[in-house]
Amino acid sequence: MNEAARTLPNFRSDNVAPISPEILQAIAEANRGPAASYGDDDCSKLLNRRFSTLFETEVTVFPVATGTAANALSLAACARPYGAIYCHEEAHIHTAEGGATEAFTGGAKLLTLPGRHFRIEPAILREALARTAWGVRNRSQPDAVSITQASEFGTIYSLADIAEISAIARDKNLSVHMDGARFANALARLGCSPADMTWRAGVDILSFGATKNGAMSSDAIVVFDQDLVEPLSYRLRRAGQTWSKMRYASAQLLAYVEDGLYLRLAAKANAVAAHLGAGLAALPDVRLDAPVEANLVFINLPALAITRLAASGLQFARRGQEVIRFVARFDSTEQEADEVIALVERAITTT
Repeated sequence: MNEAARTLPNFRSDNVAPISPEILQAIAEANRGPAASYGDDDCSKLLNRRFSTLFETEVTVFPVATGTAANALSLAACARPYGAIYCHEEAHIHTAEGGATEAFTGGAKLLTLPGRHFRIEPAILREALARTAWGVRNRSQPDAVSITQASEFGTIYSLADIAEISAIARDKNLSVHMDGARFANALARLGCSPADMTWRAGVDILSFGATKNGAMSSDAIVVFDQDLVEPLSYRLRRAGQTWSKMRYASAQLLAYVEDGLYLRLAAKANAVAAHLGAGLAALPDVRLDAPVEANLVFINLPALAITRLAASGLQFARRGQEVIRFVARFDSTEQEADEVIALVERAITTT
């Protein structure tokens, strides 16, 4: 990589972000002397109480190392090996987790559904369930619905849609899982409480993301349906997700939600993405591929312009022949967004 490329803004992913100073400080404070292992330390014991306050109901929290672990193990607690899980056709569990859900459930089938703006539509889910061959042994039997909030394309389910999807699922005795890798970004956008976006709307289990928004390899599973706790605890141990030095993960999660830090970090990323999206949409030959509702910006532009952008050294993710993705982080700035807009404009207008 040349010197110019190293100094350009990096909007490839929010996974490239550093650790937030507050969380780094929490790790340092947890690193003072010995502490009990496997979740018996003071930080880990505080997690359930702190998150129960945050979500306004009794929850059980399990720290995990990755969002993939959170998703796959959450769904393994909900679905039988011969079961089925409904998700959007662009859901991360289907497109980007290497079959982890199928592996950890022991074979449950992912049934994908289309949906505008990369969200499951209640009517489409209802229709799919109406076509289900219940009790037919040569067909996978539905056990769960998984929604991604915010979606893989940065779009957000309304509270009404979450509640309607959950009601449809509940009518068929299905569990509802939320992939919240960008949970804070969605929450910051909606301006509601964590309770309103989860259990009050019918969600049974949540993959609670922190790594993309300032943490260091620390996500969590938040369980609302307490019947799922015992089977999940055994699955976590079997999967190697019961941390021996759990205090470091727990300290991060506690710092993450302290005084609304997670929302401030997410709101910053969302604001930069909105600024970037508006600036790019104003350029000729640029079209937004999805509404900018969280911290992701997808644009459609000529393939030649994409080639020029890549040659400039700008970091972004390619999502098709003429579609690229930019992701704003909690430490991104509007000045960096303006630089990206200028680079895209130059790539389009260069003859």
